[in-house]
Amino acid sequence: MIMKDKILHPLIMVHDVDYVYSNGTIALKQISLNIKKGEFIAIMGQNGAGKTTLIRTFNGLIRPTKGSIFLEGENIDSKTIATISKKVGVIFQNPMHQLFSTTLEDEIKFSLKSLNLNKEEIQIKVDQILEEFDLEKYRKRSPFNLSGGESKKLATASILCRDPDVLVFDEPTLGQDAKEINFFLGLIKSELERGKTIIMVTHNIEFTVEHVPRTILMSGGQIIADGPTQSIFTNEFLISKSSLIMPQIYLFKKELRKIGITIPKEVIRESEIINFLDNYLDNKTTI
Repeated sequence: MIMKDKILHPLIMVHDVDYVYSNGTIALKQISLNIKKGEFIAIMGQNGAGKTTLIRTFNGLIRPTKGSIFLEGENIDSKTIATISKKVGVIFQNPMHQLFSTTLEDEIKFSLKSLNLNKEEIQIKVDQILEEFDLEKYRKRSPFNLSGGESKKLATASILCRDPDVLVFDEPTLGQDAKEINFFLGLIKSELERGKTIIMVTHNIEFTVEHVPRTILMSGGQIIADGPTQSIFTNEFLISKSSLIMPQIYLFKKELRKIGITIPKEVIRESEIINFLDNYLDNKTTI
């Protein structure tokens, strides 16, 4: 019966949550949402919208002033951060806020301590994760001597090595080059295939439109929209209200309409646009 209840419940359920900082700033207002196992979700909005505050409630770093948060059907209010973090891993925007060991190897070892592994098992796991993240050559280096991209990799590795069910990223593509973003994308796809749930706070509109199925828009501490990314980013009113900008592809489609080429509303990804235009031009040349 317990297993059945866990299957029926959303993986994460946020019910009527408010959060007020000690200085009186209202960060979250009446937040309610459900997140299912295996979803990939983007949380978007202007700075100060409440995005980071919200994700920090998911693993108990911040406790709601009002309302409740449930993980696998259980209220997390009485659970410690350490307990929740075994299931919900948060990777901060600034990796230096969660790195503190003297070497990369020690950073991963420390993260694995809570898993009750023996010394040999920990070493095997450390070797695997450093190789997977292409950090082996920096094994004995201080985390504080890494580049920005490498330190983000290490912060991510230090969480993924514990294999949590939920991965929460705060601005994972910020300041990353194309190679680093492609690495992150490959990592996300691999974790989703393993049934993990991915939640991402981001300002990267083009990445979201191209890869993320569900988007939550926030403004002033409230959720103003929650739905398929395709629907969210074809709604100019919602995008304006959340102080974002329309995707480049949407603007490109708008310009094409001015010269008589109308692309269907549901076509929003780069690959879809390319396929549509290829077919359009092929038909033009055969007429």
